[in-house]
This record gives sequence, C-alpha cells and structure tokens, in this order.
Amino acid sequence: MRLTPRPEPGGTGPRRPAYRPPGRRPARRGASEEAPPRPGRGSLTPAGGIPAVTVVGYGRAGPSSGAGPETLPAGLTAGSEGRTVLVARMDSIGDVLLAGPAVRAVARTARRVVLLAGPRGAAAARMLPGVDRVIEWCAPWVDPEPPAVNRADTDALCAAVRAERPDAALVLTSFHQSPLPLALLLRLAGVPWIGAVSVDYPGSLLDLRHRVPDGIPESERMLSLAGAAGYRLAPGDPGRLAVRGPLPDTTALTGPDGYVAMHVGASAPARALPVDLAAAAAARLCAEGIPVVVTAAAVDKAEAAAVAGAAGTDLAGRTDLAELAGVLSRASVLVAGNTGPAHLAAAVGTPVVSLFSPVVPASAWAPYGVRLRLLGDQGERCAGTRARICPVPGHPCLNSVSADEVVRAVYELAAPPGGGRGGAEDA
Repeated sequence: MRLTPRPEPGGTGPRRPAYRPPGRRPARRGASEEAPPRPGRGSLTPAGGIPAVTVVGYGRAGPSSGAGPETLPAGLTAGSEGRTVLVARMDSIGDVLLAGPAVRAVARTARRVVLLAGPRGAAAARMLPGVDRVIEWCAPWVDPEPPAVNRADTDALCAAVRAERPDAALVLTSFHQSPLPLALLLRLAGVPWIGAVSVDYPGSLLDLRHRVPDGIPESERMLSLAGAAGYRLAPGDPGRLAVRGPLPDTTALTGPDGYVAMHVGASAPARALPVDLAAAAAARLCAEGIPVVVTAAAVDKAEAAAVAGAAGTDLAGRTDLAELAGVLSRASVLVAGNTGPAHLAAAVGTPVVSLFSPVVPASAWAPYGVRLRLLGDQGERCAGTRARICPVPGHPCLNSVSADEVVRAVYELAAPPGGGRGGAEDA
C-alpha cells in the first residue's frame, strides 16, 4: 500500500494526554535515566526511485488476546482512545522474533500495537502475536545493503507513522545499534513519548533512556525496556518466543513428523552451518534411518542439495516463512547456524543443535527458551568481532566440530524428557 502524507493535525481542539509510564513524574524535555537492572536472568526497497512504505493490518492474536490492563499510562484508562504504541525492530527475522515477548507485554495493555520493521524482518513481524499493524521501511543505518538516504523516503516513513497517531514508541535495538536515528524521525513524525536502550546521550530524543547489562539474552534486553516503560507480560506467559497459529500443514513437503531438520545459510556467512560438516552429519543420520529435511533460501540451493544428498529431502526455496515454521514445528530437532530459522524453531518449541560462531556472544544470541546444544569453540580468535565473513583462516570455531558431535547432540535432543513442548499461538 502506497501512502502519501496527510495534513498535520490542526492546532485547535483538545490535546491527547501526554504519555508517561505508570508511577513516574512528568519528564523534562530530555531523557529520564533508568538505573541499570541487576543481571539476571516503508518497505523501502527503491524501485525506479519511488519511495514506498508498506502497511499491513492484522487482528490481535496470541497471549495478548483479551488481557485486561495491569497498569496504564497516566491520564489513560482501559477504554481510552488513542492508546496506540509503536514498537520498532528494524533488522532481520531472528531479531524480530526475539522481540516477541516485549511485543506481547506491550499488547497486554495497549489498545493497538503497530510494529515498525525492516524488509528483512517484516515477514516475522506479521507472525508475532499481539501485533495489529505492520509498517515496513528500510533503515539505511541498519540494513547491511542500505539504500541511499533521501528526503522523500524519510518523509514517507514520517507520514506512515503520523497516520497511526501513536501515543508512545519503544525502539528495540541490539547492543551495537543506536536507537537515536529512528528516535529523531519518530519525533519529526510527532510521537510524543519514546523509550529505548541507549549508551549515547540522547538529548531530547528519548523520554526513557534505559540501561541493561552487557551480554544478557536479546529477548530479555527488549523485555526489560518494555518493563521499564510500564508493560508486563500476562500472568502465566513464560516469556518464550511464539508465532501466530495455526501454521500451514506441510506434511506434503516433508512426509511424517519426527525428521531432523537442517537449515543451510545465514545472512552473514560467518554464522552459517558449514556445508561439509552438515553433509557428513546428514549422511550419517540418513544411514541410521533418521529422515533429514534440509531447508534454505533459494539463493542457497546448491549448498542445500549438497547437504541433502541422495537420501535427504531438499526444500531449498520452497517455503515462505509461515511454511518454514510449519516444517520446523514438526521436526524433532533443528541443526542450524546462528540464523533466523534457529529462532523460528525456538518460537515453535523445537530443540536446536546450534553451530554457533562466536563473532557475536552466545549469551545474547543463542536460541532462547528452548532445549539447546551449543557447539563451536566460543573462545576462538573471531570472538566478539561481529565479522560477517570469518576473519580466521579455515573457520576453526565451527570446522573444529565433528559430524559425530552433531549426531550425538541430535540424539540427545530428539526425545524430549517428560512431555510436550511449546508451539504456535492459535489466532
């Protein structure tokens, strides 16, 4: 859907009540400081130079459905109009899925949740319980293949945000990202209250400058910000990742349940499952009578074919994200690198054998809230470099892992102890 800017609201008439989190004094213009918590746990892909912002609406689903208010911003009551909260997470599929618990916390008491996502994460945003509307826009300071910055594109974003009339915004980021560029655009779009985790001095761009310890799980980092803004998960919500259900029936693609899934490829090559290692492990599993289903993006078809070999099922390029979730939900285990589908497996409750390159910390980025075996040398020289391509010859952090170790980890996770597992939230 193409959006054109609509006129700014006029200067007459009653003003919307200023947003402030429960129990807080009105903030001066500038950022309020949160004490560090204790450790613990427009799709803008330019086409012909025409800017576009994609907006999609959804019905409320998941744990947020029907939840009554616990605490509300000052000046608002359960029936108040205009209690719309914009939540932004601008990067990839896994990042957006990890934001799910924070989104559900906001959705519990907000009338509407608008999720602002980048083109790489928008499909995941559309699957999150609690999201009513998705705005898709490519942030040139986040995307690894950024578009040029131009006024028309930023105006299109501001117009799309302004049309939603949010009372507040939470800008969710990773430890290495600044929320301030987006906070500036949201201010220009008229958002009256903005909260974010920020190391940098925010001036008047943030009303809540939250702090968190380094290295905590990304999902907890984002949920901590939501909590500082007054939003809490519903009683009984364990804070795990989740997606909307029901998921597509993928039996025709995979055959019966209980196979081992392997995902080939990642947005950063340094974090991908090594193809030779995956092929050796897949061949061993198939030889022992364990069905193997290989998933991958279309761009990774050659690598997926090499892993599947003659005995595995190759689904490279044959599923959208919802279908991939369906495939993963019926697997006994997923074997993958540090990539979005590993977090998607966690969101549907499937155990993960994670071949995890330490270019980013596993404490923050390992699959969250699901049974896990983490393989890979976390002390290698590449640790903490955030390198997209491995800087160490031979990629020893992952190539030091043997196929026997992978197969042993699969067997350890394949039979979950004592019962069921999580899954998609029915819409």
